[in-house]
Amino acid sequence: MLIGEHITKLGEKNRVALPKKLRSEIGDRLIITKGYEYCLIVVAQSKWEVITKDLISKPFTSGSARDTSRFILGGAVDVELDDQGRFVIPQNLISHADLEESICFLGLINWVEIWSLGKWREREEYLKTNGSEIAEKLNVS
Repeated sequence: MLIGEHITKLGEKNRVALPKKLRSEIGDRLIITKGYEYCLIVVAQSKWEVITKDLISKPFTSGSARDTSRFILGGAVDVELDDQGRFVIPQNLISHADLEESICFLGLINWVEIWSLGKWREREEYLKTNGSEIAEKLNVS
């Protein structure tokens, strides 16, 4: 299962190793794209279509659907891990997520997020502080 927080370092030439626990679940063929809140999203290539199904089924006439497609799909790249589970994060995605040396992989069942460790700690603090309000919004139909 894709779960947990995994802290690692971004190496030379923007290369990073996908943590072994996540690699065993997600496989060697990945799609990486822009995520919201200054993170990146990593999805198994085999699950990309399932995850994007709702997005691509929205009407072309919807401005929100077009903008979301531009953001999520337009920034996506196909990646294959090397024998050591490493891959290169393209510079445009490094810039989007403000990635620095220390990064955090978050397993979220169907996908993995990549965060700058500093940005993740800020977001984590926000979630701690606002957790009750966020949970309450989930209960509103």
